[in-house]
Amino acid sequence: MHHFGIIGWPLEHSFSAKYFAEKFLQDNVDADYQLCPVQNREQISVAMQHFDGFNVTYPYKQTIISHLSALDDIAQQIGAVNVVCQGIGYNTDWLGFSQSLSPLLTPSDRHALILGSGGVSKAVQFALNRMGILFTVVSRTPSTDCITYQHIDEALLRQYQIIINCTPLGMYPYIDTYPDIPYHALSASHILFDCVYNPTQTLFLQYGQQVGARIKNGLDMLYIQADLAWEIWSRQLNINL
Repeated sequence: MHHFGIIGWPLEHSFSAKYFAEKFLQDNVDADYQLCPVQNREQISVAMQHFDGFNVTYPYKQTIISHLSALDDIAQQIGAVNVVCQGIGYNTDWLGFSQSLSPLLTPSDRHALILGSGGVSKAVQFALNRMGILFTVVSRTPSTDCITYQHIDEALLRQYQIIINCTPLGMYPYIDTYPDIPYHALSASHILFDCVYNPTQTLFLQYGQQVGARIKNGLDMLYIQADLAWEIWSRQLNINL
């Protein structure tokens, strides 16, 4: 039997175990998938030993890199990992995001605000570069590469049609949290994409929906990146379906 799982903290929100359990049953794969909550980075090396392959989620998509023997080319360029197999790190988040966002886009949607600067944000930045969409990153900490939330006003939101939440704000069980942006300045011309998928509709998305914005959560992104992760594991471990 092969053993797969996900490393992160917290993991109460995760649908991954259910998704892969159903996938393994449907495809008659002799494997299991376990949630592996890791509360601090010192526990990562021990957790890794339990799995033939595993996913990585918040807050370890960058931290995990120092525990790996190598990265594939895309993960190296992104600087974040969400899939590991045999000590090698990969990133499937960027494709999950781009394939999920693309159906919402119109030709006028050419500028994006990315809320957050962590591992998911890095994959989103890579995807938007590939898609030819210009973006600005928003972070709580000012730097030469980011603006802060205090910079977001009505004038700025008129310039950016796409707003992407790459923070854990709103994620179960902290469903009463949301990014601090001026929601009253949004309109039906905006897209709000939330990488969070549990709950189905965060307050971030609800506030966007109230003004007629196009909204989407991260569930399709989750499923797409998970299927791509399975392709990596099954190929590298020679699992025949």
